[in-house]
Amino acid sequence: MGIKSEYALLGGFASIGLSLTSWLISRGNRKHSKAQSDRWGIFVGHWAPTFFAIGLALRLEEKK
Repeated sequence: MGIKSEYALLGGFASIGLSLTSWLISRGNRKHSKAQSDRWGIFVGHWAPTFFAIGLALRLEEKK
């Protein structure tokens, strides 16, 4: 399909950065409570393991 393992791994690292960024932005918004900010960070943070797992699976397929 043309999807390289590096793309998925980069997506994992990007989602970690996006998680931190969304948490910081939400914390800066006075309308959001601390719990709401934490939910935003956790929601995006759950993407990272998925991207890393896909990246590892693609890497194993590339080595075959």
